[in-house]
Amino acid sequence: MSRRRRSASSTRWLQRQARDPYVRRARAEGYRARSVYKLEELDRRFRLLRPGARVLDLGAAPGSWSQYAARRGCRVVAVDRLEMAPIEGVVVVRGDIREAATQRAMAAALGGPAEVVLSDLAPDATGDRTTDRLRAEAVAEEILELLARLLRPGGWLVLKLVAGAEAAIRPLAQARFAKVRFVRPRATRAESSELYLVCEAYRPPAELPAEATAGSGPASAEVMAGGGEQPPAVTTPSAPAPSPPAGDEPAPAPGGHGRSRPRS
Repeated sequence: MSRRRRSASSTRWLQRQARDPYVRRARAEGYRARSVYKLEELDRRFRLLRPGARVLDLGAAPGSWSQYAARRGCRVVAVDRLEMAPIEGVVVVRGDIREAATQRAMAAALGGPAEVVLSDLAPDATGDRTTDRLRAEAVAEEILELLARLLRPGGWLVLKLVAGAEAAIRPLAQARFAKVRFVRPRATRAESSELYLVCEAYRPPAELPAEATAGSGPASAEVMAGGGEQPPAVTTPSAPAPSPPAGDEPAPAPGGHGRSRPRS
């Protein structure tokens, strides 16, 4: 019976993909996921990405946002727990952003504070709205805490949330940024509860230990030593690798693992 349910779910997913104009456009333009058009809209509206800017892409798999930022001439570091095929001009760090070794690897790969932090990170959905909202709030709070180590003063943050999380996250963001906006891009699926927090002009804490700043200290040596943690895998820019099947996330399956989900 479960097989029949999975088969029906996969069939509906394939049908939805075939009808989706953003999926077709992503395939035609060589992007790995339709979600690239959410970032494109935000970039055009707020002028987030400029050539040469350091960009940190959290929850990057399968890589469409990193592709877009790299095509815009940015220096991109992409981070995810999921394996991700290489992207030309992008450094890929595979690891959990909650772990110190991954944080050191991100800082070392950036080589200095980022001008823009992008986060499409999301915990796996449970189907319970309250649980999903609380999990999304926890992820957002973790990312806001990381900014002191990774984002330069005056920088931008784009952070995915789910509807209902605004009340908890808005004051935390307003304490750190001069301007905070909530945006629902046109490419967002109608049935999705997601929205994006776009934060401008980062104001870091007044005091931060020198060893905590991005790019400081012997980060690469520490990552190799691992401190008892599993060292994150770091992939440096290379020639383009074949992309996953065009345009979107894999077909749905029951259950879930980790805190990163492919973009849709």
